[in-house]
Amino acid sequence: MFSIFKITCDEATTICDKAQYNEATLFEKLKLNLHIMQCKYCKLYSKQNSFLSKLYKGNALDCKSRKYSLEQEEKQALKERMKKFL
Repeated sequence: MFSIFKITCDEATTICDKAQYNEATLFEKLKLNLHIMQCKYCKLYSKQNSFLSKLYKGNALDCKSRKYSLEQEEKQALKERMKKFL
């Protein structure tokens, strides 16, 4: 009966990635949590994956609030360099 809950480490990392984007089903999350309780490597992977996701999401919000653009002179210089290649 418990064999339906057993997954490999490869499957666990896949489910971990899916859970990060809210694409994992409840059953997959249950299997992942049971696997993580037994496997220290997958537990570490899950922890690092969560940390990196939070870090990147925080930076993405910061980048969206800033406006990045070239100065007019830089744009003109870039256009002229592009004309040389065409």
